[in-house]
Amino acid sequence: MNLHGESDVREDYLAESEEVDFHHPSIGEQAAKLYAASSHETDFIQKAYEFVRDEISHSWDIQSARITCQASEVLHFREGICYAKSNLLCALLRSEGIPAGFCYQRLTLGDTPDTGYCIHALNAVFLQPSGQWIRLDARGNKPGIQAEFSLTGEKLAFPIRKAYNETDYPVIYAQPHPKTIQALRGNTDCRSMYLQGLPTEL
Repeated sequence: MNLHGESDVREDYLAESEEVDFHHPSIGEQAAKLYAASSHETDFIQKAYEFVRDEISHSWDIQSARITCQASEVLHFREGICYAKSNLLCALLRSEGIPAGFCYQRLTLGDTPDTGYCIHALNAVFLQPSGQWIRLDARGNKPGIQAEFSLTGEKLAFPIRKAYNETDYPVIYAQPHPKTIQALRGNTDCRSMYLQGLPTEL
């Protein structure tokens, strides 16, 4: 897939925001811990990705009503939907000076189009040794979903099914898309938000 940045300014993918609050002490501490355990920058990227994928629960998988949004909040409660988890992974990477952004897919909410559609969030990270962007999906694995860190080909949670009118958006956004933040900020119960309150398109 031909990804392209929303911005040509690399510093835009290193910026802090309300949702990507990487100067919060807990984010810096966690990032530093992961970096110290890494042998090089790409190893750190993989460790940060796997931490968010495996150690932060997907709220729907655990049927939690709590909605998290800010990266520090996601880390504190150890849960969030894909929008929230992508905020945390972005914050951990930017905390160590690694450019990272946000990518999106339009997927069926359930297994078939009659269930409706939703926007799914994942991340893009810039690999400085090779000078390329790759996408990583930290949604969280479970039976039927197996996303992995890969440098040789994407291994995302959800392959696009064109027959179902699913879509890969090629843009790498510097900050979370406003529609995803509106969903997180405008709902009070994660379970009902997941079924009825997610954006259906960008």
